[in-house]
Amino acid sequence: MVTPAPPTDGRRKAAAARRREREAQIIGATRQIFDAKGVRDVQIEEIATAVGINRAIVYRHFTGKEEIVALTLVGYLEELGEALRAAVATSTDPVEQLQALVGAFVDYGVAHPAFIDCSHALMTRPGHELLDELSESALFRVGRAISSTLKVLSDALAAGQASGIFASSEDPTLLANMLYSSGLGALQLARLGILVGESAPGIPTVGAVSPEQVRSYLVASALALMSPARTTA
Repeated sequence: MVTPAPPTDGRRKAAAARRREREAQIIGATRQIFDAKGVRDVQIEEIATAVGINRAIVYRHFTGKEEIVALTLVGYLEELGEALRAAVATSTDPVEQLQALVGAFVDYGVAHPAFIDCSHALMTRPGHELLDELSESALFRVGRAISSTLKVLSDALAAGQASGIFASSEDPTLLANMLYSSGLGALQLARLGILVGESAPGIPTVGAVSPEQVRSYLVASALALMSPARTTA
C-alpha cells in the first residue's frame, strides 16, 4: 500500500514551482531590457517594473543585480553553446572546425551585444567578490553554462591535437579559456567599430574596424596559436 504524501509536501512543491516561475519571469524581463539598452544603466527598479512587482520581491529571489546579470548570462551561454555545436558539426577537419567555431562566436556576439556586456561585467570582478555576491546555486549554474560552452571548443582543439594537426604542448581547456577571453575583448572592438592609431608621431587618428575584420583576426590568431610550428618559451 502506497502511503499518501503529506499535504505539506504538495504545498512545498507548489511554492517551489511558483518561485522558479517568478525567477524565470525576472530573468526573461532582464534579458529583454538588456537586449534593448545594454546592462550598465539598468536598475533593479526597472526590472521589477517590467515584471509588475516591487524591488523587494526581486531581492527575495536574487542577491542583487550581479546575480541577475550572471543568470541572464546563462541564457546567452546556452544559446552560444548551441551555435558552437552546430558550427563544429559542419566539418570533420580540425582547421575548418576551428574557423567555424570562431565565426559562430563572432556572429553571436555581434548579434547579442548584451552577451558581451554580461560577460565583461562578471570578468572584471575579482573572483572572491563574485563568490561573496552570488549564491551557491547561481555560481553553479554560471559555471555549468560556461564549462559546457567551452567544452565544445576544447573538445575540437583536443581532437585536432590528437590528429597531429594542432600543437599538443598546451592543455586544450586552458587554450579554450584563453581564446574565449581574448575573443570577448575582440568582440568589444567589433562593437565599437573604432581603431585608434597615429597619423604622425604624437598625432592620434581614428579609423574604422568591421566585424568581418575582427572575425578574420580571431581566426588567424586561433590558427597561429594552434600551429604545430609554434614553440613555447
